[in-house]
Amino acid sequence: MTGTPPTEWEYETLRPDRDATKKEAVDPKARLNELGAAGWEFVGTISYEGGGTKYLVLKRPRSGTPSA
Repeated sequence: MTGTPPTEWEYETLRPDRDATKKEAVDPKARLNELGAAGWEFVGTISYEGGGTKYLVLKRPRSGTPSA
């Protein structure tokens, strides 16, 4: 074994804008591309039944830690 420490991650959430019907009002592609250029990778969504709140979850290796 090499004793290499595991990668430490930092996370970001993006909440797409919603209109009065609680549906996404704007395509978040431009913001996702900005975050991707800054090293963020999309990993999934968080949604809550009944409330309609949804977050896009992104991650990237924490600065100064080795990546896996």
